[in-house]
Amino acid sequence: MYRIAIIHDWLTTYAGAERVLEQLLKLYPSAELFSICDFVPEAQRGFLGERKPNTTFIQKLPWAAKKYRNYLPLMPLAIEQLDLSKFDIVISSSHAVAKGVLVGPDQLHICYCHSPIRYAWDMQSQYLAEADIHKGLKGWIARYLLYKTRNWDSRSANGVDFFVSNSDYIGRRIEKVYRRDSTTIYPNVAVQDFPVQEVKEDFYFTASRMVPYKKIDLIVRAFAGMPDKKLIVIGDGPQFQKVNQAATPNITILGYQPFDVLRDHMQRAKAFVFAAEEDFGIIPVEAQACGTPVIAYGKGGALETVIEGKTGILFHEQTEQAIQSAVRKFESEFIFAPLNIRQHAESFSTERFNAQFKAFVEEKSAEFFKFRNI
Repeated sequence: MYRIAIIHDWLTTYAGAERVLEQLLKLYPSAELFSICDFVPEAQRGFLGERKPNTTFIQKLPWAAKKYRNYLPLMPLAIEQLDLSKFDIVISSSHAVAKGVLVGPDQLHICYCHSPIRYAWDMQSQYLAEADIHKGLKGWIARYLLYKTRNWDSRSANGVDFFVSNSDYIGRRIEKVYRRDSTTIYPNVAVQDFPVQEVKEDFYFTASRMVPYKKIDLIVRAFAGMPDKKLIVIGDGPQFQKVNQAATPNITILGYQPFDVLRDHMQRAKAFVFAAEEDFGIIPVEAQACGTPVIAYGKGGALETVIEGKTGILFHEQTEQAIQSAVRKFESEFIFAPLNIRQHAESFSTERFNAQFKAFVEEKSAEFFKFRNI
């Protein structure tokens, strides 16, 4: 029996990466869990089961519960202080620093990579601009720290024996950044929680945390220019006021809503609108599980989850005009087939993820430990 450690970047909420972690913990119930810090609210801790994660010194730093991201420059040091010497297999769930744990030559390290560190590599300029630290002394300090982070990130990739990417898109980023091959295993989507509904109503729908890269403000402005099209928006976040101010009478902003309300709108909507460039993007798959077609920005994971003309329509520029053209194309050309859309979504199920990931670990373990007497 192999001794297994599972490493996650930081535990602060229950979102897409944590859904993957939840399944890893179920696949390997005896595994020990490690993380930079653990500040998951009590109401969301169910996915951790009875586990108490092992954390780093960042857990005890001032204001870490709210400002943990400010300690990013210390995270490479922190992750390297975790003692994993007693484990045979290390599985990292990484979009930042988890893959940088130190392992020995007789330890198998498999990294499920959600993305190389986005803000340190090709998206640096975008993140600095959105954080308003792209100019002046703060800008130079931030760029220097990200330069150091890139050096560490590139070097620490050498400690990974096998990369698993969450999409072919991320696989290409892994190859570009680390010059490493990867195997794509799409993350688990709880399609069973989104029953198909064949009868749709006359409104479009979008939902997301309102942060800049999600482009909810762009979607709202696009529909403000189509006063005859109804749009309903669910979500909250730093850009809520900006989004709300851009809304016109044909647009309803509901703010944060519980899961049942979100799912109800997703089931009844004539289409779900998605304008972000995501690594994978779980919510467009959830919409398709409801039999709801998706109008999506044709870059990133959406190219792998939305089939043009069959489960949705793709647009190729993040502009109001591109979204408006896609909506017009959708209304004039798209043929509704909710059950076919649902069938496509089922190819991203939790059962499929568990089977593929377990088989991958078993195969690589057999290869790795063949001559190591473990």
